[in-house]
Amino acid sequence: MSDDSENSIASAFAREALREQRASRRWNNFFKGLFFLYLIVLLVVSWPNFAPRGLFSDDKITALVDLQGVIASDSQASADVIVTGLRAAFEDPNTAGVILRINSPGGSPVQSGYINDEIHRLKAEHEGIPMIAVIQDIGASGGYYVAVAADEIYADKSSIVGSIGVRMDGFGFVESMQKLGIERRLLTAGENKGFLDPFAPLKQDDVLHVNSLLGEIHQQFIDTVRKGRGDRLGDSPELFSGYVWSGAKGLELGLIDALGSAGYVAREIIGAEDIVDFTPRRTVLDQFARKVGASFSDKIFSNPMKLF
Repeated sequence: MSDDSENSIASAFAREALREQRASRRWNNFFKGLFFLYLIVLLVVSWPNFAPRGLFSDDKITALVDLQGVIASDSQASADVIVTGLRAAFEDPNTAGVILRINSPGGSPVQSGYINDEIHRLKAEHEGIPMIAVIQDIGASGGYYVAVAADEIYADKSSIVGSIGVRMDGFGFVESMQKLGIERRLLTAGENKGFLDPFAPLKQDDVLHVNSLLGEIHQQFIDTVRKGRGDRLGDSPELFSGYVWSGAKGLELGLIDALGSAGYVAREIIGAEDIVDFTPRRTVLDQFARKVGASFSDKIFSNPMKLF
């Protein structure tokens, strides 16, 4: 092959490489531009949710935080989520009042207690801002535990309210194991570490211990309700029995203050009809990570106490 041919081939290869390099650079620039355009659009759409609301309007608003579902550390109704939303709601310069909209059958007494305590702190810090709980379908047990921290509680006449009590769930498989010929092997360090083992006969000492524990937490619940409701509570002997009532009956018993929806409260009580939602929303990745953590913790302790 002549030198001219070799030079021609080399030049062709060089031109092709240069062409591909330029094409690759153009595509890289295109995708970079597209990515930055996406960020700009995302920023424009999201900016009103993160920027101080006073930059856009001086109109007063009713700040809303939604507590929906079971109150647990791995749920959308966890103390972390609700408290974050409440803090943002109270701190917004345009907030005329805060509504905590509740639709929950209850859940963890610890998570419920965290939210209740934070509501009292925020109310003391922002004395001029009324805080009102609005119960939708159900505000029972842990849901009601949270609600009593509000200045007032509203509900629908058919809402379910109350359930001031504590429970612990479990099962017993002793006879089933005997019929199947299964031998239970449990090794522990600590005399009572395996108490309430569902595969061992129930011990009276264990029952007495758990009843004492539940009674202590129940009394904490009662004290919290009395603190929040004060002399508005009725004197029914079944008030703290764990029963639930309709919103209409709850009004008679002093469990709630009046009947009304979130819209009614914003318009007629707070006086700011424009409702702005401050509820933090978890991403799918957050929910997955928390569910993995929850499944691990469930294996460690399978008899959690619930305000159900």
